[in-house]
Amino acid sequence: MYDKILATTKFIKEKTQHFKPEIGIVLGSGLGGLANGIDVVCAIPYSEIPNFPVSTVKGHKGQLLFGTIAGHNVIAMQGRFHYYEGYPMTEVTFPIRVMMQLGIRFLILSNAAGGLNPDFKVGDIMIINDQIHAMPNPLIGLHDERFGERFPDMSEPYDRRLIKLADAIAEEKGIALQHGVYTATTGPTYETPAECRYFRIIGSDAVGMSTTSEVIVARQGKLPVFGLSIISDMGNINGVEHPVSISHEDVIAAVNAVEPKLITLITELIRRSDEIDF
Repeated sequence: MYDKILATTKFIKEKTQHFKPEIGIVLGSGLGGLANGIDVVCAIPYSEIPNFPVSTVKGHKGQLLFGTIAGHNVIAMQGRFHYYEGYPMTEVTFPIRVMMQLGIRFLILSNAAGGLNPDFKVGDIMIINDQIHAMPNPLIGLHDERFGERFPDMSEPYDRRLIKLADAIAEEKGIALQHGVYTATTGPTYETPAECRYFRIIGSDAVGMSTTSEVIVARQGKLPVFGLSIISDMGNINGVEHPVSISHEDVIAAVNAVEPKLITLITELIRRSDEIDF
């Protein structure tokens, strides 16, 4: 896999005239509109990138963007890959390894998630402060020490300094934030009432189908990560007596409604990221 990463990185460098990204961003379900905040200098469809999978999910445009936000060079995935699409974990996380090879200093991850915490509501922005990875681990298999340790430390999956900075920005901008634990399952089914109760019992505040594998790979490489979820529905937290029907269209609609706040938060986080010594 390492040789594939080098080949993909070489292609991207040549295609972008050796653009040097500082920050990596993954734009999740319905969040592709954040690309409007990027001063794009180059866009490459996934289908043209050697060794890249192709996103098959509605709301995921499927291209790699290169440009600037608030004076900082960024590389952004406009759509990610999921285990439920049939890709092995090595392919789901392949773009993260490529971004690290390109030299990013930290990674921003976003997703739409179902709320499990009864104090949450649809449209809330939740900063992820910890995670539960309820699917196969992306590091299973033959170990390549060039990627990092065989047994990476996961005591701080999400960078405390970035969380602190985001909290300060949100307070200044009047953006309400939640904090919580994000759980990722394989999908593609939404959760049953019993599954919602189970995930809540084991400490989850929100649940989705992505992100955690990307964090594991990033942390193996000692890359700082900032993650956030938009609470797109409250799922079936009230049990079988009051079932809630959830659709992908509803998820995207909920995300679109809060997108301007998300753009402000991420833009300012990038603008002030020099306050942190990475």
